[in-house]
Amino acid sequence: MPAVRSVRSIAMSLLTVLTVVQVSYGQTPQKRVVRADASRVTGPHSQVPLLVVGAGRAEEGLRADWQEQLATVQSEIGFHYLRMHGLLNDEMGVYTEDKQGNPEFNFQYIDSLYDALLKLHIRPFVELTFMPSKLAAGTTTVFWWKGNTSLPKDYEKWSALNRALIAHWKERYGEEEITKWYYEVWNEPDIRGFWPHPLEDYFKLYKSTAEAIRAECQKCRVGGPASAVPYAAEEAFEKWIIANPAPIDFISVHAYGVKQGFLDEDGSAGTILDPDPNSISGRMQHSRELMNATPLRNLQLHFTEWSSAYTPTDYMHDQYHQASFILDKVKRATPYVDSMSYWTFTDIFEENGPRFTPFHGGFGMINLEGIKKPSFHAFKFLSMLGTNDLATDDNQSWVTKSNDGSVQALVWDYSPVVPPAGKTDQVFYKQELPPVEKGELTIEIANIPNGKYEATLYQIGYKHNDPFTAYVAMGSPRQLTPPQVDSLKKISSGEPVSESEIAVTNRQFSRTMPLRTNDCFLLLLKPISTRKSAPR
Repeated sequence: MPAVRSVRSIAMSLLTVLTVVQVSYGQTPQKRVVRADASRVTGPHSQVPLLVVGAGRAEEGLRADWQEQLATVQSEIGFHYLRMHGLLNDEMGVYTEDKQGNPEFNFQYIDSLYDALLKLHIRPFVELTFMPSKLAAGTTTVFWWKGNTSLPKDYEKWSALNRALIAHWKERYGEEEITKWYYEVWNEPDIRGFWPHPLEDYFKLYKSTAEAIRAECQKCRVGGPASAVPYAAEEAFEKWIIANPAPIDFISVHAYGVKQGFLDEDGSAGTILDPDPNSISGRMQHSRELMNATPLRNLQLHFTEWSSAYTPTDYMHDQYHQASFILDKVKRATPYVDSMSYWTFTDIFEENGPRFTPFHGGFGMINLEGIKKPSFHAFKFLSMLGTNDLATDDNQSWVTKSNDGSVQALVWDYSPVVPPAGKTDQVFYKQELPPVEKGELTIEIANIPNGKYEATLYQIGYKHNDPFTAYVAMGSPRQLTPPQVDSLKKISSGEPVSESEIAVTNRQFSRTMPLRTNDCFLLLLKPISTRKSAPR
């Protein structure tokens, strides 16, 4: 039996290598050179990657561990807005009616949540879902936590709820503050699980909601449709709102990088990574082109959900491959959108109910125990880039500089690995997946001022900020002991792989390192001041 397992293991390793080679794209020579010119600024660095991030639902945001993880994200990365489902769910205690059927509003839980967000310097990207049961015309629900997906039984009462929300926020936070928020009407009305009604009913809900918001706050930014399926609902909504004017400030859309499917309500969907270089980014480009061909061309375009898969059971979310996936998609998509909200920042996420294992393919950048995944470090790398982009000859890199003369070079290899025939991401990505050696990577920066620099190198990849591989090596325990948690946190601490002092003497810098599939590197060059301290 041991011999049989060995042969099978070798066969699987070869199959993995072949799969990588078949679908890899980008620069593939044995020696890859990324060249940048510190004297050639191409423009300000985009704020798109860090504008918005997602979370599961509002009630989860009342948990202490959720808020602790968000505090970590904000201190180390720093997003500007947070979007989540279920602000109006019954569990948030927002709406009821007295015995005579008159609306009664209660915003205590929302206040507690939004106060916590603002204290952490992140604003709400308000998603107005789902229907309070006392206001609902039906009993259809979605997910374990029973978000009600019915139409309102009374549109005047629905409008009154939205007006009351805006009036309350205006009083509590000030009109100047709430005009900086975004207000998104519903979630994925083109998916039956979220909207079991004709799309025309969504148009009616949108108009009612947008007009209610504007009645209380003329400058508040409202939009939709937060659609998922390319591109029917998006186009239909745009045609409708052109023909039937209603308040509109932005179009919102969703995109995921798999070959089929859009909703995994019970966690049983099997997904397969789409290796097309234009997955995600191509969708975003086309959405911008649709808008540009209409009178809506000047509106903002927000992708309020995106990731490699739409289900919290896809183990690529946990793997080191996710980091290069994120960096590649963000770089390609940034020119076309005003934001792209990664779904989500945390594995404290209960659409399918509480999770039973520390790693389960969850959406989050941080797992249940606070262990940072490779996706966390990808966004941290993005947050460490400078204020201006530099010219570079490599499309899997981002080279920037800051006003203090620092230079930042972010370089990755995105080589998508598709499961072999008959397997899904849920099976294939659940195992250890060693990379393929690709030779050497050299980063060359020309016209950098002479002087001394601190050179700091960070890395994400196989066994570098890669807690899932270490978790698999532990035997994938269903529960982690405190020492195991500490060990995995140390493995994914984000510490530099090297730090040194260098001297630039000919206005040229060069650094060479081994390169494997799906490695990500961030190189920071910071000038060392040579000024002497004044005598005392």
